[in-house]
Amino acid sequence: MYKLGIDVGGTNTDAVLIDEQLHVVADIKYPTSHDIYEGILGAVRTVLQASQVDRSQIRQAMLGTTQCTNAIVERKNLAPIGILRIGAPATLGIRPMVDWAEDIQAICRGSVVIGGGFEYDGKLLAPFDREAAAAFFREMKAQGVKSIAISCVFSTVRSDHELEAAQLCREIMGDDVHVSISSEIGSMGLIERENATILNAALWQVAERFTDGFAKSLRDEGITQADVYLSQNDGTLMTMEHARKYPILTVACGPTNSIRGASYLSSLQNAIVIDVGGTTTDLGVIQNGFPRESSVAVTIGGVRTNFRMPDVLSIGLGGGSIVRQQPDGTVTVGPDSVGYEITKKALVFGGDVMTATDIAVRLGMVELGDPSRVADIPQTLAEAAMSAIRTLVEDAIDSMKISSADSDVILVGGGSIVLPEDLSGAAKVVKPDHFGCANAIGSAISKVSGTYEKLINYDELPREQALAQAKADAVELAVEAGAIRETVEIIEVEDVPLAYYPGNTSRVKIKAAGDLRA
Repeated sequence: MYKLGIDVGGTNTDAVLIDEQLHVVADIKYPTSHDIYEGILGAVRTVLQASQVDRSQIRQAMLGTTQCTNAIVERKNLAPIGILRIGAPATLGIRPMVDWAEDIQAICRGSVVIGGGFEYDGKLLAPFDREAAAAFFREMKAQGVKSIAISCVFSTVRSDHELEAAQLCREIMGDDVHVSISSEIGSMGLIERENATILNAALWQVAERFTDGFAKSLRDEGITQADVYLSQNDGTLMTMEHARKYPILTVACGPTNSIRGASYLSSLQNAIVIDVGGTTTDLGVIQNGFPRESSVAVTIGGVRTNFRMPDVLSIGLGGGSIVRQQPDGTVTVGPDSVGYEITKKALVFGGDVMTATDIAVRLGMVELGDPSRVADIPQTLAEAAMSAIRTLVEDAIDSMKISSADSDVILVGGGSIVLPEDLSGAAKVVKPDHFGCANAIGSAISKVSGTYEKLINYDELPREQALAQAKADAVELAVEAGAIRETVEIIEVEDVPLAYYPGNTSRVKIKAAGDLRA
């Protein structure tokens, strides 16, 4: 039995095949095309040719893609939506999408704030205005809208009104309407949670296209026995059905795949991961084998959200970063890059643009292309450029650390050839085998998880009992998602006291993960 992992990046589409013992059988890079499916097909064909494995023995296929991120950032292929907020009169002061850019506000065909919602302690704020909700859904149906975003004040405490509205929406607009419910997507904070729900609602067409396209690509290559999964941004997998329902959870899955792959390849459970591509470098932190989650609101394409996201820092440094000597003699590297055209434009490949890769070849750090084409780069210029690269990376490492102690560092990504392997702030620097395809490997070896999150008053339920029940519920959620029960373990426990809540209330968040069922 084999697993096929694919990760679609801006420069390359990486593919890897691993066997039952999680050994890498073959790994390749294929240029990402304008048509993403052409790139996926090319990558699948190439890795199959390299491995010569029996297609019928590929039983699991995993895809990590930037499609949803790109759709939000580029404002392309987003579906028209309607927005229902349940929270009048308390939330009338700020309308939905109030701080969104005009070009993305255009996806909204109508929005309304109706009566309903709850207080922070779960008490009723106002009765649910069923008639107003029904009128809004009829209006959206008349306009041909197929996707609705529903949010409610303090729905993370009580989701009754959201669920009632969702049921009413389907009754009026039909079973084929796509309904996104904020309590299933975001956390505390109405506006950020609502924003994430709106983006999720707008991505349904994108999600259908990349899930259907991936499945078709596999069928076209004769891979018909494989269960298909999508990577999500907590470092675990989800089914095709789940991806269609919550496409927003695929945002930033690329860095998390690299982090998981780096941990597996290096056998390190706690480290800083530096993933260097052709244009940018992503830094993340691996904690107990999984990516560290961001604890602050995250902005995607100018939209502020609060759903789970990996704690990732991106800097404008890559293998294709352009190197320039300024009039005052200083040397700069990036942030602009030749990107996927590096094999045409870099000096070592016969081009006329000095890149970070050229500097690495000039300093003898790597053998690539034609070294004679960079032999005339002055030693002082090359050393100054490498010093600039080193400073960029070391400053980023310091930004990711939570203490002054040195941390282990793992280098992955094809562009990591431009980085020195002695970095200030690093206890040790590891560049494992197959480092260039760590993202595809991370996709292929990912586990499935379940996350339980709720506000609990320990005056009503003792802490030990409450946490034990929460862990059991998290395990069940992981099993429901496709994990083998015997392999499920608790990987994250958060118990945060909320001083502004009555009684002894805490926000409890438990994550469990296990191996995927074959």
